[in-house]
Amino acid sequence: MKVFKFGGASVKDPAAVRNVSRILSLYGGEKLIIVVSAMGKTTNKLEEIVKASQNRDHDMFMELVDDLHAFHSQIMLDLFPEKHIAVYNNVQEIFEKLRERFSEAFPDNYSFEYDQIVSLGELLSSHIVSAFLFEQGHSVGWADARKVIRTNHHYQEGNVDWKKTTDLMNERFTPEFQKVDIQVTQGFIGHTDEGFTTTLGREGSDYTAGIFAFCANAESVTIWKDVTGMLNADPKWFDNTIKLESISFKEAIELSYYGASVIHPKTIKPLQNKGIPLYVRSFIDVHLEGTVIQSSMENDHLVPSFIFKMDQVLFSFRTRDFSFIVEENLSDIFERLANVKAKINLMQNSALNFSILLDRSKVDPNEIVELFKDSYEVRYNEGLELVTIRHYDQATIERVTENKDVLLQQKSRQTARLVMKDRG
Repeated sequence: MKVFKFGGASVKDPAAVRNVSRILSLYGGEKLIIVVSAMGKTTNKLEEIVKASQNRDHDMFMELVDDLHAFHSQIMLDLFPEKHIAVYNNVQEIFEKLRERFSEAFPDNYSFEYDQIVSLGELLSSHIVSAFLFEQGHSVGWADARKVIRTNHHYQEGNVDWKKTTDLMNERFTPEFQKVDIQVTQGFIGHTDEGFTTTLGREGSDYTAGIFAFCANAESVTIWKDVTGMLNADPKWFDNTIKLESISFKEAIELSYYGASVIHPKTIKPLQNKGIPLYVRSFIDVHLEGTVIQSSMENDHLVPSFIFKMDQVLFSFRTRDFSFIVEENLSDIFERLANVKAKINLMQNSALNFSILLDRSKVDPNEIVELFKDSYEVRYNEGLELVTIRHYDQATIERVTENKDVLLQQKSRQTARLVMKDRG
């Protein structure tokens, strides 16, 4: 049994859905679990719908829902000339229930309502994809991840109950392979013990593939993307990128931690626990081998990898009485940052200063200054970039720091991290 995950770009329009069918035709007779994301930018649109509902903006809510309905209807009209196919009824029912939600009071728990609405994107795409595969002659069934993946009540980022999920897989999912070769299900979503929908966090469809693979003891996982595999850097920020042919689970976790965007950070661990290889392959050119992530670390050092984070802000904290920064201060600073959900990309301390790096898009520097002004003098520097180099040498450092001023750097045996600003 293999697990395939197709993201939003790989099911974004009728041509993309047809391409999924062509890829699956290469695996005739094999047992496949197909995890699909919402189509194109559907998740973003559903987040706007949640916001309109929260604001009680009826006209905006209905306009957004109508636009999203029209988007999916146009895809179905292209894929299914005959409207009597059941998928039209399934999609119509989802949108009718979505429209009805506005008549109900918006709950106090925003995250709960977010999950009930935003999860609909994967339901829509999975219905459409499975129906098209059936029309193309594949032996296929549709499976509801909300009946299989059990989580706690942490809405918007549910934590998986692995034992219960494995039990539900054995009871409700795996037996269906006696009837079909392919089961199409949804990424990103799960359910509580009462049956309320939860989501696993943004980009959680990769994680879903890892969950299904772990619980079903799958042979492998393949994530189909619009890239040839994992590259050693983002082509937007780095010239002459190199494809990584094979890296270890450990290396993939390191790269994910530092911000590499190809693989969701939670995806790797369940696969590592059972030694299930993960392939990153191109849905554009299916004959390319892509990248394999597996247990062996023998190839990790062969190619330096670069992770860039742009538009960073470096904050420096100093106590107002110029005393040393000690554990009590650090505890206080971390607690305040946690309360405003600030995610630290890098930190460093000296006797009198503690410095952190944050994404400018997620914080207002003036609000951070205000938050700490009672006890600390806070200074900050904007317009910075953070580059992390795995398996660096001096030549790679010189390459990325050319025409840059380095404000802060950290080095270990395998990793160099530099905070830089354009010179001039």
